Amino acid sequence: MEALIPVINKLQDVFNTVGADIIQLPQIAVVGTQSSGKSSVLESLVGRDVLPRGTGIVTRRPLILQLVHVDPEDRRKTGEENESNAWKNERLYKGIDGEEWGKFLHTKNKIYANFDEIRQEIETETERISGNNKGISDEPIHLKVFSPHVVNLTLVDLPGITKVPVGDQPKDIELQIRELILKYISNPNCIILAVTAANTDMATSEALKVARDVDPDGRRTLAVVTKLDLMDAGTDAMDVLMGRVIPVKLGLIGVVNRSQLDINNKKSVADSIRDEHAFLQKKYPSLANRNGTKYLARTLNRLLMHHIRDCLPELKTRINVLAAQYQSLLGSYGEPVEDKSATLLQLITKFATEYCNTIEGTAKYIETAELCGGARICYIFHETFGRTLESVDPLGGLTTIDVLTAIRNATGPRPALFVPEVSFELLVKRQVKRLEEPSLRCVELVHEEMQRIIQHCSNYSTQELLRFPKLHDAIVEVVTSLLRKRLPVTNEMVHNLVAIELAYINTKHPDFADACGLMNNNIEEQRRNRMRELPTAVPRDKAGGGAPGDQDGGTGNWRGMLKKGEDGMPDDRSRSQALMPLQSPQKGHAVNLLDVPVPVARKLSAREQRDCEVIERLIKSYFLIVRKNIQDSVPKAVMHFLVNHVKDSLQSELVGQLYKSGLLDDLLTESEDMAQRRNEAADMLKALQKASQVIAEIRETHLW
Repeated sequence: MEALIPVINKLQDVFNTVGADIIQLPQIAVVGTQSSGKSSVLESLVGRDVLPRGTGIVTRRPLILQLVHVDPEDRRKTGEENESNAWKNERLYKGIDGEEWGKFLHTKNKIYANFDEIRQEIETETERISGNNKGISDEPIHLKVFSPHVVNLTLVDLPGITKVPVGDQPKDIELQIRELILKYISNPNCIILAVTAANTDMATSEALKVARDVDPDGRRTLAVVTKLDLMDAGTDAMDVLMGRVIPVKLGLIGVVNRSQLDINNKKSVADSIRDEHAFLQKKYPSLANRNGTKYLARTLNRLLMHHIRDCLPELKTRINVLAAQYQSLLGSYGEPVEDKSATLLQLITKFATEYCNTIEGTAKYIETAELCGGARICYIFHETFGRTLESVDPLGGLTTIDVLTAIRNATGPRPALFVPEVSFELLVKRQVKRLEEPSLRCVELVHEEMQRIIQHCSNYSTQELLRFPKLHDAIVEVVTSLLRKRLPVTNEMVHNLVAIELAYINTKHPDFADACGLMNNNIEEQRRNRMRELPTAVPRDKAGGGAPGDQDGGTGNWRGMLKKGEDGMPDDRSRSQALMPLQSPQKGHAVNLLDVPVPVARKLSAREQRDCEVIERLIKSYFLIVRKNIQDSVPKAVMHFLVNHVKDSLQSELVGQLYKSGLLDDLLTESEDMAQRRNEAADMLKALQKASQVIAEIRETHLW
């Protein structure tokens, strides 16, 4: 068990080199109000005057104090140096002057045998960081004390809790100190040593209050009551020391420190401990063996050892997990570039391959949150584009009136004997033209997705690219420009596909011929049925849509007149209302025959109705054939002219544009913080590996 505390000290040293708070090591933090005697308690544990003393705020930086018990027989043993680096300091061989000595982390291997020098160094180091006013800093000072008179212990002395800023202290000094204390005691692996003066009321103890904030059950709080000798005459601390006032799980221990006068008179700590023992025997004889500095040191040593034992398995796991994380982080930062030419070629090739793989669906990093790459292009073709085309109504935007008008216009001044083909061709072209817009939108969506793949590749697959922001930007620029170049070519092809369909209306198309034959057999019968069902109504537009002229419900337009008839007003009264302007032109105005609406508010003749139906059916039949063609040919054109072309020429385009000796240095400039982050990750990994090694050295038998 005794071996555990030096192990934690070693781990602390390992992590101090990288300045990391990522591992929460078991330790004891000393908390109390200003001048409650925290530093005095620590000094009595060390057994020497080692800490700066005085009134007001003296401790202004956390002091991590590692006490290492050394065998008085072997003064050369420093508790951690191995034989290989012992030659660095000759004094190690010759024996250190005096049986006790100290070392600071910031002064490396310098050994302090004079404890006044240690105190002076603490003051100097505090002022170096915190300034010589009364400000505080959260950067700790690490001090190791080797002595035959101490037990193995690691303690953190924290600045005392204050309420009112004094001198040059910042206004929020109370908050600063509180946050600093919480930073240490929030660590679940930290034992809290709450120091309270006996001549104050325990119920008002700030130390116990702040300890309770982070440890409500008091499982890791040990209370120390100082200044037992300064209590008012006639009062004693019996109830407090018995735990009747404030119960604390780990117990309460009373101590007597040296007064300021004793310190001024250079009273030694050993004498002070002797006097403390006498005081306790006289004042609290029944409790004397469970109080005092010696008992406190033994209790802390025991608590810390058991605490470390409990924390060790979890600590081991955490260190291993972190080591694995930092290993992969370091891998993602890549090695420093030596052969720039090869690196550039490798990165370009890797990006091009990843880009193509994302389209093919063979990329290493498969996106699970949303469709991307080739899968999304497939979705655009068959879901987005396919459904949009299917939702285009063959007769959308084409009313019965439009059909009738087209038939009439195609016959010129002569009444037609047959339905003119020109009207079918005219109307079917108008409908086919409506397929162009969704087709071009399909090209646009695929182009956008190809653009998104660039981002996907640089985010997930080619992590190394993020090391070289300029190369990343250059690659994005080249691919974007390649895509931009292919867009007009692809649009042109898609435009041509629709233009080809418009160029020649193939009425001999096998599917169309079949549809016509079928239609001729059924049309007369269907027409008769419909006439029976709707004897008075004009057939409504199948699409339910209207051409721009539909809404002209005014009297100057025969379409409007027919529309009214369609809306179900075939009786005489409505007809006479509709023809009103013809029968009674406004007085005082000449009648212009061209302005007078043609009286067409009547049923369509059977012939007209049949002609309209024939044309509509032919349009629908032919439109579905063209739609099927477009639905098939547009994705093929997009794949050939855009997707496959970019896939095939991406590598050569990137190499041609970027693989130039003049651009090498510029493109492979690392982002400023990358080298620093790589070094930090390497240091941290080294520290974690060393820590793992240190823990691995503990045999299980040491733990019990």
